[in-house]
Amino acid sequence: MILFPAIDLKQGQCVRLEQGDMARATVFNDDPADQARVFARQGFSWLHVVDLDGAFAGASKNAAAVSAIRAAIDLPIQLGGGIRSIAQIEAWLANGIARVILGTIAVREPDLVRAACKAFPGQIAVGIDARDGKVAVEGWAETSELTAAELALRFADAGVAAIIYTDIARDGLLKGLNIESTLALARATVIPVIASGGLASIDDVKHLLRPDCSILLGAITGRALYDGRLDAEEAIALINATEKARRA
Repeated sequence: MILFPAIDLKQGQCVRLEQGDMARATVFNDDPADQARVFARQGFSWLHVVDLDGAFAGASKNAAAVSAIRAAIDLPIQLGGGIRSIAQIEAWLANGIARVILGTIAVREPDLVRAACKAFPGQIAVGIDARDGKVAVEGWAETSELTAAELALRFADAGVAAIIYTDIARDGLLKGLNIESTLALARATVIPVIASGGLASIDDVKHLLRPDCSILLGAITGRALYDGRLDAEEAIALINATEKARRA
Protein backbone atom coordinates (compact mmCIF):
# COMPACT_ATOMS: atom_id res chain seq x y z
CA MET A 1 0.00 0.00 0.00
CA ILE A 2 1.48 3.30 -1.13
CA LEU A 3 0.75 6.45 0.84
CA PHE A 4 0.92 9.46 -1.48
CA PRO A 5 1.47 12.87 0.15
CA ALA A 6 -0.31 15.57 -1.83
CA ILE A 7 0.85 18.96 -3.01
CA ASP A 8 -1.99 21.01 -4.47
CA LEU A 9 -0.83 24.13 -6.29
CA LYS A 10 -2.72 27.42 -6.42
CA GLN A 11 -0.94 30.54 -7.67
CA GLY A 12 2.42 28.93 -7.00
CA GLN A 13 1.63 28.05 -3.40
CA CYS A 14 1.01 24.76 -1.65
CA VAL A 15 -2.64 24.77 -0.51
CA ARG A 16 -5.48 22.54 0.57
CA LEU A 17 -9.08 23.11 -0.48
CA GLU A 18 -12.29 22.09 1.20
CA GLN A 19 -14.56 20.04 -1.10
CA GLY A 20 -12.70 21.36 -4.13
CA ASP A 21 -13.81 24.95 -3.53
CA MET A 22 -11.08 27.37 -4.67
CA ALA A 23 -12.54 30.03 -2.35
CA ARG A 24 -11.92 27.75 0.62
CA ALA A 25 -8.16 27.38 0.26
CA THR A 26 -5.65 27.27 3.10
CA VAL A 27 -2.02 28.04 2.27
CA PHE A 28 0.36 25.65 4.00
CA ASN A 29 3.64 26.51 2.30
CA ASP A 30 4.72 29.33 0.00
CA ASP A 31 7.49 27.10 -1.38
CA PRO A 32 6.17 23.85 -2.94
CA ALA A 33 9.71 22.60 -3.61
CA ASP A 34 10.50 22.95 0.08
CA GLN A 35 7.36 21.00 0.93
CA ALA A 36 8.39 18.26 -1.49
CA ARG A 37 11.77 18.01 0.24
CA VAL A 38 10.00 17.65 3.59
CA PHE A 39 7.96 14.74 2.26
CA ALA A 40 11.07 13.11 0.79
CA ARG A 41 12.90 13.38 4.13
CA GLN A 42 9.92 11.82 5.90
CA GLY A 43 10.35 8.67 3.83
CA PHE A 44 7.51 8.74 1.33
CA SER A 45 8.07 6.76 -1.87
CA TRP A 46 5.83 8.80 -4.23
CA LEU A 47 4.45 12.33 -4.51
CA HIS A 48 1.00 13.38 -5.75
CA VAL A 49 0.85 16.86 -7.33
CA VAL A 50 -2.20 18.71 -8.67
CA ASP A 51 -2.22 22.01 -10.55
CA LEU A 52 -5.52 23.38 -9.24
CA ASP A 53 -5.45 26.50 -11.39
CA GLY A 54 -4.74 24.30 -14.40
CA ALA A 55 -7.70 22.07 -13.63
CA PHE A 56 -10.05 25.05 -13.89
CA ALA A 57 -8.27 26.70 -16.84
CA GLY A 58 -7.75 23.55 -18.89
CA ALA A 59 -4.02 24.25 -19.26
CA SER A 60 -0.99 24.14 -16.99
CA LYS A 61 -0.77 27.23 -14.78
CA ASN A 62 1.80 26.17 -12.18
CA ALA A 63 4.44 24.70 -14.46
CA ALA A 64 7.27 26.60 -12.75
CA ALA A 65 6.29 25.23 -9.34
CA VAL A 66 6.00 21.68 -10.71
CA SER A 67 9.41 21.95 -12.35
CA ALA A 68 10.88 23.23 -9.07
CA ILE A 69 9.38 20.25 -7.23
CA ARG A 70 10.77 17.86 -9.82
CA ALA A 71 14.24 19.38 -9.47
CA ALA A 72 14.11 19.27 -5.67
CA ILE A 73 13.46 15.54 -5.13
CA ASP A 74 14.19 12.13 -6.62
CA LEU A 75 10.79 10.63 -5.82
CA PRO A 76 8.49 9.59 -8.65
CA ILE A 77 5.71 12.15 -9.14
CA GLN A 78 2.18 11.70 -10.43
CA LEU A 79 0.76 14.96 -11.80
CA GLY A 80 -2.75 16.09 -12.67
CA GLY A 81 -4.63 19.30 -13.38
CA GLY A 82 -5.32 20.84 -16.78
CA ILE A 83 -3.54 18.21 -18.85
CA ARG A 84 -5.76 17.87 -21.92
CA SER A 85 -3.60 16.80 -24.89
CA ILE A 86 -1.05 14.23 -26.02
CA ALA A 87 1.49 17.03 -26.48
CA GLN A 88 1.08 18.14 -22.85
CA ILE A 89 1.36 14.57 -21.62
CA GLU A 90 4.50 13.98 -23.64
CA ALA A 91 6.06 17.22 -22.42
CA TRP A 92 5.52 16.42 -18.75
CA LEU A 93 6.80 12.87 -19.09
CA ALA A 94 9.85 14.19 -20.93
CA ASN A 95 10.42 16.56 -18.00
CA GLY A 96 10.63 13.70 -15.54
CA ILE A 97 7.05 13.26 -14.34
CA ALA A 98 6.50 9.53 -13.75
CA ARG A 99 2.74 9.41 -14.24
CA VAL A 100 0.21 11.84 -15.68
CA ILE A 101 -3.33 11.97 -14.32
CA LEU A 102 -6.16 12.64 -16.78
CA GLY A 103 -9.50 13.74 -15.36
CA THR A 104 -11.79 15.98 -17.41
CA ILE A 105 -10.39 14.66 -20.68
CA ALA A 106 -11.29 11.11 -19.64
CA VAL A 107 -14.95 12.17 -19.74
CA ARG A 108 -14.74 14.52 -22.71
CA GLU A 109 -12.36 12.57 -24.97
CA PRO A 110 -11.95 8.93 -23.87
CA ASP A 111 -10.20 8.09 -27.15
CA LEU A 112 -7.39 10.47 -26.19
CA VAL A 113 -6.89 8.53 -22.95
CA ARG A 114 -6.68 5.29 -24.90
CA ALA A 115 -4.17 6.80 -27.31
CA ALA A 116 -2.09 8.11 -24.40
CA CYS A 117 -2.05 4.72 -22.70
CA LYS A 118 -0.84 3.14 -25.94
CA ALA A 119 1.84 5.78 -26.48
CA PHE A 120 3.01 5.89 -22.85
CA PRO A 121 2.36 2.47 -21.28
CA GLY A 122 2.29 2.43 -17.50
CA GLN A 123 2.41 6.22 -17.24
CA ILE A 124 -1.24 7.25 -17.53
CA ALA A 125 -3.68 7.39 -14.62
CA VAL A 126 -7.32 8.45 -14.67
CA GLY A 127 -8.67 10.75 -11.98
CA ILE A 128 -12.26 9.99 -11.09
CA ASP A 129 -13.72 12.63 -8.81
CA ALA A 130 -17.27 11.93 -7.67
CA ARG A 131 -19.95 14.11 -6.12
CA ASP A 132 -23.02 12.16 -4.95
CA GLY A 133 -21.84 9.23 -7.07
CA LYS A 134 -21.52 11.25 -10.31
CA VAL A 135 -18.23 12.19 -11.94
CA ALA A 136 -17.26 15.88 -11.65
CA VAL A 137 -15.08 17.64 -14.24
CA GLU A 138 -13.48 21.03 -14.99
CA GLY A 139 -11.86 21.32 -11.58
CA TRP A 140 -15.02 19.86 -10.00
CA ALA A 141 -17.01 22.88 -11.23
CA GLU A 142 -19.32 20.70 -13.36
CA THR A 143 -20.97 17.35 -12.69
CA SER A 144 -21.53 14.82 -15.48
CA GLU A 145 -24.16 12.10 -15.70
CA LEU A 146 -21.54 9.33 -15.55
CA THR A 147 -21.06 7.25 -12.42
CA ALA A 148 -17.55 6.44 -11.25
CA ALA A 149 -17.96 2.77 -12.17
CA GLU A 150 -19.26 3.61 -15.65
CA LEU A 151 -16.23 5.78 -16.34
CA ALA A 152 -13.82 3.18 -15.00
CA LEU A 153 -15.36 0.47 -17.18
CA ARG A 154 -14.74 2.59 -20.28
CA PHE A 155 -11.03 2.06 -19.78
CA ALA A 156 -10.97 -1.55 -18.57
CA ASP A 157 -8.88 -2.69 -21.54
CA ALA A 158 -7.03 0.56 -22.24
CA GLY A 159 -3.92 -0.02 -20.15
CA VAL A 160 -4.58 2.65 -17.51
CA ALA A 161 -1.95 2.36 -14.76
CA ALA A 162 -4.21 3.52 -11.92
CA ILE A 163 -7.46 5.24 -11.01
CA ILE A 164 -7.35 7.99 -8.40
CA TYR A 165 -10.82 8.00 -6.87
CA THR A 166 -11.81 11.09 -4.88
CA ASP A 167 -14.98 11.55 -2.86
CA ILE A 168 -15.45 15.32 -3.23
CA ALA A 169 -17.83 15.53 -0.28
CA ARG A 170 -15.03 14.45 2.04
CA ASP A 171 -12.04 16.09 0.40
CA GLY A 172 -10.16 18.42 2.72
CA LEU A 173 -12.66 17.97 5.57
CA LEU A 174 -10.84 15.24 7.57
CA LYS A 175 -13.98 13.10 7.76
CA GLY A 176 -12.18 9.89 6.87
CA LEU A 177 -11.92 8.09 3.55
CA ASN A 178 -15.03 6.71 1.88
CA ILE A 179 -13.71 3.16 2.02
CA GLU A 180 -17.02 1.56 1.07
CA SER A 181 -17.37 3.45 -2.22
CA THR A 182 -13.67 3.11 -3.02
CA LEU A 183 -13.74 -0.65 -2.53
CA ALA A 184 -16.93 -0.91 -4.61
CA LEU A 185 -15.12 0.83 -7.46
CA ALA A 186 -12.02 -1.33 -7.03
CA ARG A 187 -14.13 -4.47 -7.24
CA ALA A 188 -15.86 -3.18 -10.38
CA THR A 189 -12.65 -2.68 -12.37
CA VAL A 190 -9.39 -4.47 -13.08
CA ILE A 191 -7.51 -1.16 -12.88
CA PRO A 192 -5.66 -0.54 -9.58
CA VAL A 193 -7.44 2.09 -7.47
CA ILE A 194 -5.94 4.79 -5.23
CA ALA A 195 -8.23 6.22 -2.53
CA SER A 196 -8.46 9.98 -2.07
CA GLY A 197 -10.51 12.49 -0.14
CA GLY A 198 -10.79 12.84 3.62
CA LEU A 199 -7.95 10.76 5.07
CA ALA A 200 -7.95 12.07 8.63
CA SER A 201 -5.67 10.07 10.93
CA ILE A 202 -3.66 6.94 11.57
CA ASP A 203 -6.99 5.12 11.98
CA ASP A 204 -7.62 5.56 8.25
CA VAL A 205 -4.20 4.08 7.51
CA LYS A 206 -4.95 1.14 9.80
CA HIS A 207 -8.24 0.59 7.97
CA LEU A 208 -6.45 0.63 4.62
CA LEU A 209 -4.15 -2.11 5.88
CA ARG A 210 -7.02 -4.49 6.62
CA PRO A 211 -7.20 -7.56 4.36
CA ASP A 212 -10.34 -6.33 2.57
CA CYS A 213 -8.45 -3.22 1.42
CA SER A 214 -5.52 -5.15 -0.01
CA ILE A 215 -7.00 -4.72 -3.50
CA LEU A 216 -6.27 -0.97 -3.29
CA LEU A 217 -3.01 0.38 -4.67
CA GLY A 218 -2.78 3.09 -2.04
CA ALA A 219 -4.22 6.34 -0.72
CA ILE A 220 -3.56 10.06 -0.93
CA THR A 221 -3.15 12.18 2.17
CA GLY A 222 -3.16 15.95 2.33
CA ARG A 223 -4.58 18.15 5.07
CA ALA A 224 -4.03 15.57 7.84
CA LEU A 225 -0.30 15.66 7.11
CA TYR A 226 -0.14 19.43 6.98
CA ASP A 227 -1.96 20.09 10.24
CA GLY A 228 -0.25 17.28 12.15
CA ARG A 229 -3.19 14.94 12.62
CA LEU A 230 -1.25 12.26 10.75
CA ASP A 231 2.37 11.59 11.71
CA ALA A 232 4.23 10.67 8.53
CA GLU A 233 6.89 8.53 10.17
CA GLU A 234 4.30 6.60 12.20
CA ALA A 235 2.15 5.94 9.13
CA ILE A 236 5.06 4.81 6.96
CA ALA A 237 6.43 2.58 9.72
CA LEU A 238 3.02 0.96 10.18
CA ILE A 239 2.66 0.31 6.45
CA ASN A 240 6.18 -1.17 6.21
CA ALA A 241 5.70 -3.38 9.28
CA THR A 242 2.33 -4.67 8.06
CA GLU A 243 3.65 -5.49 4.60
CA LYS A 244 6.75 -7.17 6.07
CA ALA A 245 4.53 -9.33 8.28
CA ARG A 246 2.43 -10.34 5.29
CA ARG A 247 5.52 -11.42 3.37
CA ALA A 248 6.85 -13.48 6.28
